[in-house]
Amino acid sequence: MAYVRKNVSRLTRTERRRFIEAMLMVKRRGEYDEFVRLHIAHFVGDGDRGLRAAHMTPSFLPWHRMFLLDLEEALRRFDDSVTVPYWDWTRDRGTNSTPWTDDLLGGNGRPGDRRVMTGPFARGTGNWTIRASVTAGDFLTRDLGRSRSPIGLPTKDDLKQALDDPVYDVEPWNSTVSRGFRNKLEGWGRGPESWRNHNRVHRWVGGAMLGGASVNDPVFWLHHAFVDMQWTRWQQRHRNHRYLPDRPPGRGTVQYRRIVARHERLPPWDVTPDDLEDVSRIYRCA
Repeated sequence: MAYVRKNVSRLTRTERRRFIEAMLMVKRRGEYDEFVRLHIAHFVGDGDRGLRAAHMTPSFLPWHRMFLLDLEEALRRFDDSVTVPYWDWTRDRGTNSTPWTDDLLGGNGRPGDRRVMTGPFARGTGNWTIRASVTAGDFLTRDLGRSRSPIGLPTKDDLKQALDDPVYDVEPWNSTVSRGFRNKLEGWGRGPESWRNHNRVHRWVGGAMLGGASVNDPVFWLHHAFVDMQWTRWQQRHRNHRYLPDRPPGRGTVQYRRIVARHERLPPWDVTPDDLEDVSRIYRCA
C-alpha cells in the first residue's frame, strides 16, 4: 500500500516528533552523513567534466526522487509511520512560519556566523554535528531571506510558469535552456531570470543550503519533496509528454555521455528515469 507524504504545516504534534526522532536516529547511525557525501559527489555542473546526473540536467528530477526514497527508507527502518513531509514555499513564506519552529527545523541563524541556535538541529543539542561539508564549521547555518541582499521565495505564478510548459526538457539539456519544464523548475537562468523556483529556495534559505553540501540542512528534504510533487503535477497536466531525452545524445555531440536518457542507468542506482516516472504504488502526496 502506498504511504502518504503530508504538507509539513499539517503534521500533528506526534507526527512532528516522530519525524524529528527518526531524522536524529539516522544521523546517529552515521547514515545521514553518507547522504551528504553522495550529494556532494554528484554535484556536477555544466562546466565540469563527466556525467551530470543530479543537477543542470534532465535527470535532476528522477535523481532527487530516488535520493528522497533512500532517505525515506532509512527513516522508516526506524519508524515505519514516518514519511518526508513537503514544504509548500508558495504558502508558508515567513521566517517564523512552518517549518522554522522549535519543534521542527528550528529558526534562522544568528547574526555574524549564521549559526542556528534553536530547534533539534542546533549544534548545541549535540545531535547535529556537521561532519561532511565543503566549507569549514561543524554547525548548521542559515540566512533566511538573505539578510544583506534580500530576496523572496518563489510565488505560485513562478511555479505555474514551469508547470505550464508541456515539454519536459530541450537541447542542449543543461542549465542554459530557456524552455522546458525541468529547467524552469530547477531554476537556472540569467539576469532577472536567475535563481527561479528550486534554486531560489536554496538561495533564500542560505547558509548550509548553498552548494553541494546542502543536505546538511534537513529542510533540503522538505524542499525537494515539494519539488518532486511538482513533477507529478506536471505529468497530470501533460499526459502525452514524458521524460526527455528518450535516446542518448550521439557520439561527437556536446552532451555525449554527459546526461542520462530515459532508459539509461541513473548513477549511483540501478534504476532508470523511466523506472521512476510512476511512483504511485510507493507514495502519494496529500
